[in-house]
Amino acid sequence: MTRLVLVLGDQLSDSLAGLKAADRASDIVVMAEVMEEATYVRHHAQKIAFTFSAMRHFAEELRAAGWRVDYTRLDAPEPQASIPAALLAAADRHGAAEVIATRPGEWRLIEALETFPLCVTTLEDDRFIASEADFARWAEGRKELRMEYFYREMRRKTGLLMEGDKPVGGKWNFDHDNRKPAPAAVRHAPLDFAPDAMTEEVLSLVESRFPDTFGALRPFRYAVDRTGARNALDHFIQHALPGFGDFQDAMLRENRTLYHSILSPYINAGLLLPLEVAQAAEAAYHRGDVPINAVEGFIRQIIGWRDYMRGVWLTQGPDYAEKNGLNHTRALPEFFWTGETDMACLASTIGQAIDTAYAHHIQRLMVAGNFTLLAGIDPREVYDWFMAAFVDAYGWVMAGNVTGMSQFADGGTVASKPYASSANYIDKMSDYCGACAYSAKTKTGEGACPFNLLYWAFLSRHRHAFERNPRMAQMYRTWDRMNPDRREIILVEAEGFLERMDAGARV
Repeated sequence: MTRLVLVLGDQLSDSLAGLKAADRASDIVVMAEVMEEATYVRHHAQKIAFTFSAMRHFAEELRAAGWRVDYTRLDAPEPQASIPAALLAAADRHGAAEVIATRPGEWRLIEALETFPLCVTTLEDDRFIASEADFARWAEGRKELRMEYFYREMRRKTGLLMEGDKPVGGKWNFDHDNRKPAPAAVRHAPLDFAPDAMTEEVLSLVESRFPDTFGALRPFRYAVDRTGARNALDHFIQHALPGFGDFQDAMLRENRTLYHSILSPYINAGLLLPLEVAQAAEAAYHRGDVPINAVEGFIRQIIGWRDYMRGVWLTQGPDYAEKNGLNHTRALPEFFWTGETDMACLASTIGQAIDTAYAHHIQRLMVAGNFTLLAGIDPREVYDWFMAAFVDAYGWVMAGNVTGMSQFADGGTVASKPYASSANYIDKMSDYCGACAYSAKTKTGEGACPFNLLYWAFLSRHRHAFERNPRMAQMYRTWDRMNPDRREIILVEAEGFLERMDAGARV
């Protein structure tokens, strides 16, 4: 009996659970470019192109390996509107009544498979370090899900950077060494990939079918197959990882990537496996090529944050992205879609997202996320923007990172305090402020940085929620010591800024 094996656009691994469970001689792989997946959020043009091109390349690799692949292109004479529709059409073509699937990373697709009219066997996605049962056991009974403790369990499970039961270097976390301001010069550039003929065909398709989606389509520089992704990994390990630790929180206008890996698109799509990436970094450390603070910080992002965020997404359920614990209701300002703002840090971060579908974690958290938190933007609109803006964005990625960590909309399940700061942090960690229309040093009045005003207004507005938080007590003591007239000026000017922004004025 022929079975269909569903492979989604973020499941492009030959070790995928669904492929391992299938019979190459009799089963048929189903892959489909469908409009529903390309439009459920306003995906970046490069995200659509990357996904479709990577899917087409992977389908060719499967065929070369002896699989029969039923592949539906978006520009086919009879394209399919959705994944369920593509499966039903393939079942009709091949007389199949059973489907093997690997658990998707979006709740709507999980629910679609649960209600699918044919027999569906959904297998766990075992490309993650922690199984679903592993994370559930760790999370059981915990009111707060702190990543640091989960990360230590993953270190023990994998043996990465371990000497017996002890962490290499005597510490689990070297983050204290990873907060240096931006260097004067960066001697690294990520590996770029020229589009091949198949990718050019996809780029033309995206230009014609998605003219109004978010972001610039060209230049397109991403790898779209495993060979390219492996080359990007090797390039990062050799040329960038040694400097990654020191400067991973830094931001520069003229060097958008610094020493970051730009590997998340390949890992999240399945072209690289997280364990192989972490093991490659560890091997470089043991060769003496990389310092401990760099390799530990990088591995923590892979087996710590990445797996942790997926576990949060699983355990918190499909309604997690709807949480709004701080009751923020302001609409996302239009400049998040255009980059047209006088705030240099936001203009640079958003402009980078528009141009490349990428920004590193501090730009996302402490610039874009920090601003939307302080301004009281509806966290669902923030989540939708993050889903649209980045090539590595999937539901399981963004739920915990945006709803939890960035916007504190889950009431503290992920973070012990809001990731909120004034302009001082951005000024210290970047060169944005020197070219800004506002002054990071000015607290009120003409030229005052909006981050300075909005930070104190945020603390005042949510005092009932945070004043007893021991990590925020000092800031409330500072606020209380201010002259009452000064506090009133801050709140009035903050409200004036928000009113101008809401009215559509350039800010």
